[in-house]
Amino acid sequence: MPPKIEENPLEVSLFEDLFVLGSAEEEGAAADVVDLASDALGVVVHAADESIAEDLALSVGHAGMVLDASGGLFEVEGAEVVADGDALVEGFEGGEQFRALEEAERMVANAVPREVGRPYWRDKTTCRMGVAMDGSKIHIRGEGWKELKVGCVFEVEVWPTLDEQAGDMVELGHAVHNSYVAHLGGPEMVGQLVWMEAHRRGWEQAADTEVLGDGAPWVWNQAMTFFYDSHQVVDWYHGTEHLAHAAGLLEGEGTPAAKGWFKAQETVLFQGHALRIAQQLEKAALDREQNVAEELCKEAGYFRNNERRMNYLEVREEGWPIGSGMVESGGKQFKARFAGPGMRWSRAGAERLIPVRAAIMSCRFDEPWTRIYNSPQN
Repeated sequence: MPPKIEENPLEVSLFEDLFVLGSAEEEGAAADVVDLASDALGVVVHAADESIAEDLALSVGHAGMVLDASGGLFEVEGAEVVADGDALVEGFEGGEQFRALEEAERMVANAVPREVGRPYWRDKTTCRMGVAMDGSKIHIRGEGWKELKVGCVFEVEVWPTLDEQAGDMVELGHAVHNSYVAHLGGPEMVGQLVWMEAHRRGWEQAADTEVLGDGAPWVWNQAMTFFYDSHQVVDWYHGTEHLAHAAGLLEGEGTPAAKGWFKAQETVLFQGHALRIAQQLEKAALDREQNVAEELCKEAGYFRNNERRMNYLEVREEGWPIGSGMVESGGKQFKARFAGPGMRWSRAGAERLIPVRAAIMSCRFDEPWTRIYNSPQN
């Protein structure tokens, strides 16, 4: 049954979109909310059947509720949405406003179906885009050090760059116009936030796209969920770190033999032969002590599992970045704000400030600030 929307309509300004949670008959609420979503998003939203209409009605209702789910702005009674007008006036304080706007935008980007009937490829641009994901650490009181998952959305531009190994100028891809999101919690939410930001910046219109990350499974799970048709690349520097560890296991940490093995296999890895390295490590593990053999098999698994994401020479020649420095830089910027000497955060306090920090790092703080407070333009 579609959710019932109570009388006493409440208009909620959401990033220049207008959601009206207004009077609607129970049997027509889903269809009405579909129409409201169409008006708010500026697209034609088609609900193919009643179940989709019901899901969309719930999504749009939630977009309003999350404007201050904990502050009493909206109360949820079963499937009914009841607006508390007094709480609306007092519900927005500090970073909670940024967090609420980000949450509402995330839910809309991940819940509302794209327009049906218009061939989206006609709107393709020449711009190429990418996303990268990584983790950083901040200290939460009573919980200890927790991972802050960071996402970066960027455009890719190619320009002449000095190749330090060859000593020549070559055309290399670089990440530019970076913007950031972050989440203190599980990977599913950061995946949705990265998609929200990519969608806001016109991901669907990009000519081609890339996902960068280390070998963490959660990164590639989110890539397959939200960016399944993008090029996937394991950060080159993470790959060489694993290669260096394998060299130490085989030849002894820091020995000339280890350095020589690493140098030779680094070329093999760059040329896209990660499987060859995995096979070599698996073979070497057969003649080693158990603890060393286990570590060698672990490193072999890393290269085997990421083989298709390690075609570095081909990817670089196509003008894509092969390093995830853009998101690692973002992680350091978050850490500089949240993990300074003696800094300890309540979870609620950190969660309120994270979207503010992300907006500042993305050079778009003024945009949500103006929309929150309806500041007059200069």
